[in-house]
Amino acid sequence: MKFYFTAVTIIACSALRANAFFIGMGYRSRSPAAFVSSVASSSSYCATVASSSSALFMSGFGEAGDFASAMPEKPQLSPEERMNEAATRYIADIESLLGEGVSAPPELEELRNLRDEGADIPTLVAKTYELMIEKGMKYDQDPATGMLTYTNYDIKGNLEIPEVKQEFASLYQYGMGLIAKGMVDLEKVKYIVQERLIKRTGLSPEEFDSWLGY
Repeated sequence: MKFYFTAVTIIACSALRANAFFIGMGYRSRSPAAFVSSVASSSSYCATVASSSSALFMSGFGEAGDFASAMPEKPQLSPEERMNEAATRYIADIESLLGEGVSAPPELEELRNLRDEGADIPTLVAKTYELMIEKGMKYDQDPATGMLTYTNYDIKGNLEIPEVKQEFASLYQYGMGLIAKGMVDLEKVKYIVQERLIKRTGLSPEEFDSWLGY
């Protein structure tokens, strides 16, 4: 799927995967290896993935040969409950990676409050997307430990660095995936992209599209 910001056009593309990676950027001149995935299973925090029950079958277990019938069914969670659990895991994961003296972005507490207030799935997904962007833009992630520290990386002065462009392309495409899955409204994603991605580059929407090759 391609999403041209200026034309607001959506085209299905089978090559787009829902799980994008989010890369931390640091202030020092660094090797590409430093631009590592900040959340390896990011899609699990935004997708309402259906949970499945597993049954244990043991041949020769008594006459029935089926132990599963004696086991209670795993409770089935609603999409809202799964999304709440995903948000809770994401919040906990980020908090566990904060280095000494490093505070979480305000979007983390906003996500927590929305979860506690019983916000609907699109609202939680949109806030999670915002949190992912801020995590990638405001923090440097240690490739070895995964710990987060503040960064003041000069984005506007390094737009032609491949890893910088990859960072923005991945976050941009993740937003497209949310639209394609019907999880977030088009206009909401467009606003998030404008405010949290495009403005950081200093480019116009048209220039941003051209920069990413659209």
